[in-house]
Amino acid sequence: MKNLVPFRDINVHASTSHYAFTSPSSPSAQTLVIERPSGDIRLNDGPLLGAKRVSSIAGILGIIKLRLDKYIIVITKAQPMGRLKGHMVYKVIATEFLPLRERTLHDPDEDTYLSLLKTLLKTGPMYFSYSLDITNSFQRQAAAHPSLALWQRADDRFFWNKFIQSDLIDFASGVTSGSGLRQHGHRETGADPFILPVMFGMMRVTATRIKSTPLTFVLITRRSRHRAGTRYLTRGMDEQGHVANYNETEQVVVLNDGSGGMQNGKVSGFEGQDMQVMSYVQTRGSVPVYWAEVSTLRYTPDLQIRGVETAVGAAKLHFDEQIQLYGDNYLVNLVNQKGREVKVKQAYEQMVRMLISNPHETARPDHVTNEKIHVLEPTQRNHEYDRLHYVYFDFHNETKGLKWHRAQLLLDQLKEGLIQGQYFRGLDMPGDSQGRLEVRNRQVAVVRTNCMDCLDRTNVVQTMLARWTLTRQLIDIGVLRPGESADDDQSFQILFRNVWADNADVVSKSYSGTGALKTDFTRTGERTRAGMVQDFRNSVTRYGKNNFGDGPRQDAFDLFLGAFLPDSSSIGSSLVFVDRRPVLIQSIPYILAASVFMVLISSSPRSNSGSAWWPLRLFALFWLAVGFWCFRFIYTHGVLYVNWPKLNPPRWANEGYQEIMGAIRQDKLLGPLVTRHERGASNARVSHLEEGKKRIQ
Repeated sequence: MKNLVPFRDINVHASTSHYAFTSPSSPSAQTLVIERPSGDIRLNDGPLLGAKRVSSIAGILGIIKLRLDKYIIVITKAQPMGRLKGHMVYKVIATEFLPLRERTLHDPDEDTYLSLLKTLLKTGPMYFSYSLDITNSFQRQAAAHPSLALWQRADDRFFWNKFIQSDLIDFASGVTSGSGLRQHGHRETGADPFILPVMFGMMRVTATRIKSTPLTFVLITRRSRHRAGTRYLTRGMDEQGHVANYNETEQVVVLNDGSGGMQNGKVSGFEGQDMQVMSYVQTRGSVPVYWAEVSTLRYTPDLQIRGVETAVGAAKLHFDEQIQLYGDNYLVNLVNQKGREVKVKQAYEQMVRMLISNPHETARPDHVTNEKIHVLEPTQRNHEYDRLHYVYFDFHNETKGLKWHRAQLLLDQLKEGLIQGQYFRGLDMPGDSQGRLEVRNRQVAVVRTNCMDCLDRTNVVQTMLARWTLTRQLIDIGVLRPGESADDDQSFQILFRNVWADNADVVSKSYSGTGALKTDFTRTGERTRAGMVQDFRNSVTRYGKNNFGDGPRQDAFDLFLGAFLPDSSSIGSSLVFVDRRPVLIQSIPYILAASVFMVLISSSPRSNSGSAWWPLRLFALFWLAVGFWCFRFIYTHGVLYVNWPKLNPPRWANEGYQEIMGAIRQDKLLGPLVTRHERGASNARVSHLEEGKKRIQ
């Protein structure tokens, strides 16, 4: 009988000619052999002789090819996070890279690639299960075919390591031979247990009680591997309809779960009663038009939006998938209706008008704003896009002054759709060897929420909707009486708020580099002064990371997910990570730092006496003028000093660089110096492009 789930234990055997992977708990299973240094894959009946056992691992994360070598990435340490419906879920804690050959050549780019990948794997929250498909919601799991291997059932969007598993997947599928040649042979089912799907995001499994009823409370957020990246480097949508910062969040309640979430080694639940699962799914994602924010070292980046009509085709691809997966989509837009964000709001509304039939619009003003809520609904259902329901809520204006209770206005607007959209509910089928659920209720609509970043405002709204739905679920099954709320239980209220605030932090760190804003409200139900101080700190940190740290983070995402393929044709030359800016341009920040130092030294008390007073003052004024000029130059030409990605640089970054450098070369003072010391024409190559596939006007 073939194995449909990954091996729980794998031993690694190494020799100079191959790596061999075996499962000690499945001695009759075939051995996976990866030849060195070619990377050819084959299966062997029984163990291989001549190889030394080097370690025991939790799983194979994948195989990646860099400039010099291929590397097998293995999971060396995994932390149990709790049981979900009896299945243990793990978090990836540590990984190791196994090179296929000894590195005889030194290449700086190879070292940088490895450093980027190791940092991503160390900081990225990744989860897996050997027996449960955590890439799919419970509703999609119930519809999956149980005869498929676990990796075949995984949701393509959330199969985070799919690219680096492609060698094994192709081999198992019979698409390629062990030597990598294209073929259409028979399936190699013996490779299936070595393919472990990993999810990137957030997972929390907690055993708790509400009004003395034991249950397992679960929150799962799955981050899409498509158009993954960092805050200002991935905005909007690409030509395939994938949007930036797309996450699916599923809130799950499991009743009568014998595993009980594994809290302190104890189990909870009612013996003799069927287990039941209730889940509610929400999504978030960037506004589905072509838009970008260009970092220039100013606190507020330059906003660029291309004509909406050019993005209609991609938007149709996006909503085709969303409607097919989730049913009706309630598009909740939380951007500001004034200032720079209004352009994004207008573009989104124009897109919706172009997609739905005979749109009917209603705008409700109040004493706070002229457009408290703006609704766009189709007047008839002629095609699939008439399942889109656009709801705009002026979040910042309505809640300013710490009036967070006014977010209830949005909930009131959405209640009818929430009731009609339902939630998933399934009962365990006793005696079913596959552990399938008998579906009693299906969720037929989803709320898709966005703000500019799809972070802070989105977190507040998603938490509010999840709380309302949880109360409804518990009333429906009789745990709560009509009129009661899940928040009535103080201990559960604290748990609920903290789990959702932790979720907000995880999503925010993955995209912006810092924890979320406004989490004091999520954790306590109140907006506090201390929370606002923490938000200020996070905002300042975001500014620094988004301008000076996101380039390498974006490179790591692109490398791991296959958006960039290293070129091995010119090893040792044409290095990707070399700074090609003219030496003068590179030196200006150092001159600024030196001028600040000189001014401070000349202003010290010991320098203010004696006959040297006037020369020192002139010396200080000179360096003050130099420092001011350097600061003004950096601030004016900020594009030159943003740490852009080196692997897939955005076209608008490259064009901005060339435009500024062209102007500098024409300068009578700087032009000759720049031209004389210039190392290259650009600080970045233009290859695979995300925002910059087209010029954004």
